[in-house]
Amino acid sequence: MVAYGFKKFFAPQIVDLSKTHTIRGHRRRHAHVGEPVQLFTGMRTRHCVKIIPDPTCIAVAPIVIMSSELVSDGIAYIEIDGRPLHRDEIEPFAISDGFDPARLVGLAPPSLIGETASETMGRFWRSEHNGNRFEGVIIKWCGGEQ
Repeated sequence: MVAYGFKKFFAPQIVDLSKTHTIRGHRRRHAHVGEPVQLFTGMRTRHCVKIIPDPTCIAVAPIVIMSSELVSDGIAYIEIDGRPLHRDEIEPFAISDGFDPARLVGLAPPSLIGETASETMGRFWRSEHNGNRFEGVIIKWCGGEQ
């Protein structure tokens, strides 16, 4: 079983099941399809809390994200499992990844919140990752209802 840690501001969206995936960099072991995953905030601290009962991994696929301050949305390109997202698909994807600005007000740092979900996602990616190009995996789950 694999555990993933999240910023606290993502927890409400994981609880209400509007966020059912995570994007992670390459590491030795990620969840496998059919395996339960553990989702926490505050991992490796005394404030560690399990967000929901362990959901089941339903998909793992490669993802490439390119962010840029030169585009108004902040996210220049997303490719999932070799398929580039169309420009019109990036905003809904950013919302599904937990970056809807309306859902983050009062939870996330104000400097992170943009006008759109893709702008907010771009700000987050640039603050959390070195460089403008990220390669990793998207891990999707289902279940975990409370």
